[in-house]
Amino acid sequence: MTVAAVWFGATVFFTFFAGPAFFTDEMKRLFPPPYNGAIAEFVIARLFILHYICGSLALLHLGAEWLYLGKEPPRLSAWVVGGALALSLIGGIWLQPKLKEWQRIKYEQYGLTKTAAERAEAAKSFGMWHGISMGMNLLTLAALWLNLARVILPGEAPRFVSPVNKFGIDRRS
Repeated sequence: MTVAAVWFGATVFFTFFAGPAFFTDEMKRLFPPPYNGAIAEFVIARLFILHYICGSLALLHLGAEWLYLGKEPPRLSAWVVGGALALSLIGGIWLQPKLKEWQRIKYEQYGLTKTAAERAEAAKSFGMWHGISMGMNLLTLAALWLNLARVILPGEAPRFVSPVNKFGIDRRS
């Protein structure tokens, strides 16, 4: 339950509170573009590390329930956890480096000298793929909400324990 809560809570916090804070007027006065975006990249990189850790632990937990308790995980749960982890891996390993490079070209950071057309193309690519990244983040957030709901809601009764003994008498009464 802790892993699901941390994973979901961190994603909610970043998506709705920490992430947008980098692009407020106050932050832009302290760190004008592109520096506010570069700072956000550092935080996003750590968020993805948290996603990898929590996703791996959630999959290990599902596997441990299956191996040690004989409780086969529902397919939906495995797909939700695996899908959230897969989206995080795609976002962090494949998409974020591309966004970082397009931002560098767009703002001519680190001595990059590009033509106006190359900067405009980078800005266009960055905008489109940033939108896709945000959509992936919202999809991941929905999957994490489903995973948290699955973990905290009471499920089926334990597999090998019955509340009624073999004579049909409930010992609890």
